[in-house]
Amino acid sequence: MPNPRVVVAVLALAGMSASFMQTIVLPIQSELPDLLNASREDTAWVITATLLSAAVVTPLAGRLGDMYGKRRIALALIAVLIIGSVVAALSQDVGTLIAGRALQGAVMGVIPLGISILRDVLHEDRLGGAIALVSATLGVGGAIGLPISALVSVNLEWHALFWLAAGLGAVVFVLMLVFVPVSTLRTPARFDWWGAIGLSIALTALLLAVSRGNEWGWFSPATLGFGVGGVLLLLAWGAYELRVRDPLVDLRVAARRPVLLTNLASVAMGFALFSSNVVFPQLLELPVSTGVGIGLSLLAASFVLMPSGLTMMVMAPVAARMQRTRGPRVLLIAGAVLLVLSYVLSYFFATGWWQVLLINVVIGVGIGLGYAAMPTLIMRAVPATETAAANGLNALMRSLGTSFASAIIGALLAIYSTNDGGVQIPTAEGFQLSYVLGGAAAIIAAIIAVFIPTQRHPNPVERHTSLPS
Repeated sequence: MPNPRVVVAVLALAGMSASFMQTIVLPIQSELPDLLNASREDTAWVITATLLSAAVVTPLAGRLGDMYGKRRIALALIAVLIIGSVVAALSQDVGTLIAGRALQGAVMGVIPLGISILRDVLHEDRLGGAIALVSATLGVGGAIGLPISALVSVNLEWHALFWLAAGLGAVVFVLMLVFVPVSTLRTPARFDWWGAIGLSIALTALLLAVSRGNEWGWFSPATLGFGVGGVLLLLAWGAYELRVRDPLVDLRVAARRPVLLTNLASVAMGFALFSSNVVFPQLLELPVSTGVGIGLSLLAASFVLMPSGLTMMVMAPVAARMQRTRGPRVLLIAGAVLLVLSYVLSYFFATGWWQVLLINVVIGVGIGLGYAAMPTLIMRAVPATETAAANGLNALMRSLGTSFASAIIGALLAIYSTNDGGVQIPTAEGFQLSYVLGGAAAIIAAIIAVFIPTQRHPNPVERHTSLPS
């Protein structure tokens, strides 16, 4: 039997590798138009493609994992990551790079699958800490990956970033194949292809409107068409899912109060987290001469931001103990309250790099607690045969929150900006309003969390297999 600690370590490494793909191109993002001889509008799709594929694939991967085995689908996603990384590493034009990045984005589905595998193979006494650790990889991978990407891009040719990603994916694939046991708990059902197609189109339309609204104009025909069309398609998709025999997402389970409220809180928490991810890099890197910036290089700024992700990992055992003694709902409320505190501190004191560093540590503690609580709340409310699909939907909700934050905070900073030498620079008022929105989202998450029931699912399906503790 595989060692449970090794299984957790491999799944955590897989999660960090997945989240690393979200930040891997940030150090070269501003240089892509020159590197690829393309317009800035075209190179923006290098980021958007990853966002879209992650949002679409994550809920689909969860359902497939429940049906055909979680490890099998996780391995398939890692293989797609490797292929996408090689495509990006060989790219010489923007179209090929976008295709590679879209394939890389699919690997985000590994994180909810990994959390679901933990439920299948770990003793309940170990489950809370393991979930907290794997959940923390959402922040750890990006936090560690940003300075690594910056160092590689400064010292090597930019394609080396993607060769690094391919190598990391290959290592994770082998480790998972060797050390993670085969998933034996399956849900016998037919895959809902029409539901998958409908959800994919609806999410793509909605996220295109959200992610490109700043550039296209929020009231442009394209933004309104994709946004309204996406909402209408989601409503039609929901009506279809309620009638089909084996739905892609069991909306009746998703509508249970614990699941629904946890998912709504996840949207708000995702917004609260990503608001700081939009604001702080700009605040740190803007020149001091602007009157609002701190004047750090990208590499220096990445090291200031890195402790947030590391704090999330350190908080994993603390979160596990709090879950055992206080329960996951209290954990989620505590995490949201700490995020509120971080934005209050930001509003009044974020004027130097060391203040931002300390505030980021508070954010790391809050997100570490909140993200550890969400999967536990979800898994307590659903049968074991639907764990991966439910976690995939919850991961999608967090992604929607981060997407809304990116669009709304980005638009806010664009509105509250001033021209400095032909460059639009966010004003202090723009930053402060961003802190207010981030704090408001955290308050909403805390209020929702108060009303989440704490009882477990009344008729859970017993775990099919267990590793010795």
